[in-house]
Amino acid sequence: MTTTLLLARHGQTIWHAENRYAGISDVALTDTGRAQADALGRWAAAHPVDAIWTSPLSRAIATADPACRALGLTPHREPALRECDFGVLEGRTLAEFAAEDPAAADAFVADPVAHPFPGAEDPLAAAARGADALRRIAAAHPGERVLVVAHNSLLRLVLCSLLSIPAREYRRVFPRLRNAAISELRMNSDGFAALLSLNVPCGTDEA
Repeated sequence: MTTTLLLARHGQTIWHAENRYAGISDVALTDTGRAQADALGRWAAAHPVDAIWTSPLSRAIATADPACRALGLTPHREPALRECDFGVLEGRTLAEFAAEDPAAADAFVADPVAHPFPGAEDPLAAAARGADALRRIAAAHPGERVLVVAHNSLLRLVLCSLLSIPAREYRRVFPRLRNAAISELRMNSDGFAALLSLNVPCGTDEA
């Protein structure tokens, strides 16, 4: 059977508003982020799902909360949906890093998988754990619709993994997942995935 996974990035945080890497740091939502979470809750009320899964980080939990309340669902936490650890870039911008080490910054931009930030998680390992998590979630909800609230870099890496796109291309093929927008992924019982939509604002009826 096919499971519909409705992937959403969490709402805006102050670090994301400043284009800072949040990674595994626990950063709260801004007022804009809370408004985005409320919009996702209204979308869920109009497009009900059978289950909601989130990253364990508070920004993802807070983003999913209005949808959980709208549908009367208790969210499931999945540790493997946490964002990538960005090492020395946690809380910093790429521009700040480039000013300090331009060669390393250029290498990251050219191939972020072969040249991750110092101290960062291996992007391929992050892609594998995230893809495995989505397969487990799909297997637990055959034939159902599931909202999954997670993170920008992790979900882009996972999409590359599931769609057989080279991981090094994740920043080019998927430049950004918009906060609280919906990307629809269909996954069958063999773990094969198809992307039906990407970055659909949750205020529309398209997802």
